[in-house]
Amino acid sequence: MKNNLMQHTVSLFKSRLIKNSFWGIAANGLQSVLLSLFFVIIARKYTTGEFAFFLIANTIYQFLAAFSTLGLGQWFTRELVDITDKQQLVSRFIKIQLYSGVFFYLCSIGVAFLLYQEATLQYLIVLLGVNIIFDNIIYAIKALNVAEFNQNKTFIILIIDSILKFAIGCLLFIFPFSIMTMAILLIGVRFITLNFFLAFGSSRTMNMRTLWNYPLAWSEVKKIVFANWPFIIIGSVSIAYWRISNIIISKTLPLTDVAHFEISFRVFAIAQILPLIVSMSVFPALVQQFKTGSVADFRNYFGKVFNYYLLFGLFTYTFIYSFADTLIPWAFGSTYMETGTYTKEMFLTILIFPTALLQANVLVAMNMERADMWFNVVSLILNVVFCLVGFMFVKNLTTVNLAIFFSFLIFHICQDALLIRKGMVTIGHVLKFYLLTALLVGTYILLSYKVPPVALFTSYWLLLALAFIKLPIASFQFPALSQSQTRK
Repeated sequence: MKNNLMQHTVSLFKSRLIKNSFWGIAANGLQSVLLSLFFVIIARKYTTGEFAFFLIANTIYQFLAAFSTLGLGQWFTRELVDITDKQQLVSRFIKIQLYSGVFFYLCSIGVAFLLYQEATLQYLIVLLGVNIIFDNIIYAIKALNVAEFNQNKTFIILIIDSILKFAIGCLLFIFPFSIMTMAILLIGVRFITLNFFLAFGSSRTMNMRTLWNYPLAWSEVKKIVFANWPFIIIGSVSIAYWRISNIIISKTLPLTDVAHFEISFRVFAIAQILPLIVSMSVFPALVQQFKTGSVADFRNYFGKVFNYYLLFGLFTYTFIYSFADTLIPWAFGSTYMETGTYTKEMFLTILIFPTALLQANVLVAMNMERADMWFNVVSLILNVVFCLVGFMFVKNLTTVNLAIFFSFLIFHICQDALLIRKGMVTIGHVLKFYLLTALLVGTYILLSYKVPPVALFTSYWLLLALAFIKLPIASFQFPALSQSQTRK
């Protein structure tokens, strides 16, 4: 069984699917690093107030952009496989994205003047909101590249986009300019990126003239959107989950807290890259094993990967707990000496994020994506509720970070409950995960009061590595169940 599983995994990594996914993974990873460096530069070169205004405007833009695509990329990919007239489908999809982009850009203008009174902030929101229109067309072309296994085109263009943004940040070292000029330059970069996608990234299946002349009735738009509404929720909730916290902070807390939260999130986003990369390979393996009917392999693979995800979350948290207070001010400047504390609070969520991501993949592989969608919605609502209720007692950034953690914890518990009901895991497995995580984290925090950070982190992980090799202290072995139990 182990040999078969190994052969299956090796062959999977050689498949066209994984090779295609590599380009998207590489693009997202390198993009995240370059954009993080860009944010480091502007955090150092602008005042906290200017930096916070830029972050708020960027948050509004990203929040609305998450909804503007309508999550129709998966619908498009599915339709493109069977349709004979690809030109018509591409034109229809891109025109829907264009209409939606214009609508949500108008929404961003409304948000700018309804929620905020500062003129500079209003102008920044209006300026950066233009990117929603560009992003929607880019989103459509990226979906086309995914469907046609041309992710390398997307990779190249997105890297050029990130390099240009990073170059704009570097210009601040030579020619200091206002935050408004920064926004205009970023719009220019996005416009250049859009033209690269139109010229080189669309497989020559569309052009602006064809798109403009394509007739698209409102009834057809409604039919497509209403038939695929779960994609809108799935595609937007994950971004809205984090962006809505920033919006709440911008309306209730000082501007310095906006900067503290965004810097913490930027660091958290980098930490997310590895589990997201791994999941791109794990998910197709789970789907294939579940469909072949090999229940034992499916469950064993899940259990093995679960251990690695658990270790990653623990490793990342302990690293941030030990070194955030030193690394954050070193990277972003002495203005953000307090940010390390808030980063450590946010990273409580990384203890459960990787395994929640894995369990979401398992649920989708078992054709239970709608349940996972509702878990996401509940988690988003609880995040807002916990935050607002917490502000009635303590109105600070710690309340926001704890609201994120506890809402995500409940999301994880909901997944656990469903997996228990479906026979994929046992109550003992779930309790073992939470107790083991709490024990290992608690021990590390207690030792940190007595042992210097470098010595503690190094010795702790040497001992823990030996323990995991010699003793399966975190091995989640699932009892054998019948195929009917797993699929009921």
